[in-house]
Amino acid sequence: MSYKILLFLLLAVGCSGAQNGGEDDIFIRVNQAGFKPGDIKTAIVFTDSDLSGTKFFIIDKIADAPVFTDRIKKLNTKFGDFKFSYEVDFTDVKDEGKYYIKIKDSVSPQFSINNKVYDGLTADLLKFFSVQRCGYTNPFMHKVCHIADVTSIRIGADTLKKTHDATGGWHDAGDYGKFLNTTAFSTYMLLAAYEFAPEKFCMDRNNNNVSDLLEEAKIGLDWLMRADYENKAFITQVQDEKDKTVGWRMPSADPLGFNRPGFVGIGKNLIGVYVAALSIGSRIWDKTLNYKSYSDKLKKTAIHFYAMKDDVSDIDSSGTGYYRDADYNGKLALAAVELYQTTGESNYLDDAKRYAEIAGAESWWGWGNMAAFADYKIARYDSSFTDLLRKSLEHYKEHSEKRTFGEGVDLYWGSNMTLLGVSLTNLLYQRLTGDNTFAKLARIHEDYVLGRNQWGVSFVCCHGERYAAHLHHQIGFFNNGKLPGGFAGGPVMKSVYGDLKLEYKTPDSFSKFQTKDAYYRDDFVDYITNEPTISGNATAIFVFGNLK
Repeated sequence: MSYKILLFLLLAVGCSGAQNGGEDDIFIRVNQAGFKPGDIKTAIVFTDSDLSGTKFFIIDKIADAPVFTDRIKKLNTKFGDFKFSYEVDFTDVKDEGKYYIKIKDSVSPQFSINNKVYDGLTADLLKFFSVQRCGYTNPFMHKVCHIADVTSIRIGADTLKKTHDATGGWHDAGDYGKFLNTTAFSTYMLLAAYEFAPEKFCMDRNNNNVSDLLEEAKIGLDWLMRADYENKAFITQVQDEKDKTVGWRMPSADPLGFNRPGFVGIGKNLIGVYVAALSIGSRIWDKTLNYKSYSDKLKKTAIHFYAMKDDVSDIDSSGTGYYRDADYNGKLALAAVELYQTTGESNYLDDAKRYAEIAGAESWWGWGNMAAFADYKIARYDSSFTDLLRKSLEHYKEHSEKRTFGEGVDLYWGSNMTLLGVSLTNLLYQRLTGDNTFAKLARIHEDYVLGRNQWGVSFVCCHGERYAAHLHHQIGFFNNGKLPGGFAGGPVMKSVYGDLKLEYKTPDSFSKFQTKDAYYRDDFVDYITNEPTISGNATAIFVFGNLK
């Protein structure tokens, strides 16, 4: 369609309007970070007005002129109390630039189209880890902290008056606890991202000829090695519930800095994720970084703990109740296949297949559900395991097609990580098969966390016109809400709150968009939907880094 005709049509529907809703209350939700030229590009529109047959316009922001128009497509799904939902498809817009969508008097947030749209996003997601650093690890946005971890040992009901060096690592989330389960998961994800596509993660901002991603991963590896407790168990958690009783403070000013116990435990689940992280680390430090002594140390420790798997409980129960796994098979499958790749010993591959078959096709992704990665790695030696990834994607697709915004799962705590897990699973499946069947499904989930959701908010701090600006994070709070790369935990079903009554600091600006199936608050108080975690960021780094 010619520019003159587009301009005439635009003028005919009016050129003035308010963002995200005009007089007809038309709300447009789109990925605010943007798209690469070849990406699938869609947005969601919802309203109480029947817009059947209505045209939308893609407007070049700089030229203030339309570049594309088409008719919106009515969806068969219903969102909340709104009467109508529609989809806008502008995949054909490929020229680089800054744009927005216009429908009648309503316009969307601005978005970009260019080949580097995810570069800065991935860099910030990684920068978040430097904010989370603890101890003498050159942290960002705060001073050295918690230099005495741990100051006592808790084994079951007993407290031992002895210390253990568990300094370093990362604070898990907005508070100052540290956990083996999520540290091992996050370390593994950083290393797996590099191994999956090293050319996409070669950024080296300090010019020392080592990938920034690998430097950050070593923070995790070093702490995991320190978490080895007497070669028979792990320090599974640092700090207890006291952490939440002394008020918000910067980590270097923590009055509990010299009162931080370490909990000791072990289980098949923790052995799985721990061994997986050390095994992949051993290969990278050997073959990529030529640091054989460190590589050998990681491998020796991984082999030692894997050999203990049949002599420990299924699920570790130490600590104060956080990050408890429901199953261990997926994690042990991943540990075994990583050891096979590291050592070449076939018994590990046999174990990996056995555990992966028991785990089956998972319909969730997160720190407790890593079977998709095990399936991907095993499938490189036995293609039948590709079917497990396909079954997971088919499950997500079936669920997605019933929802206006396309969520492939019900929304529980940490939903944004799980939603990106849909995209991650597709990346693994595509690498194995070259099959693009689930490309739109993956794209919907990537777009969702960046603004194509019912609230029209990008869940990554500082990316998008309207982003999560009041994350539940102490360091961010003392930085006027700015937390580079902070990635909100994500919306949940309202029932997840149970009887919890949070005393919010601000009115709910999203009240008309809240539903029982999806609830989100951008408020410092909300640790259920608005707290960033290392696990969430690690998953996001893998996904968005691979989209670069």
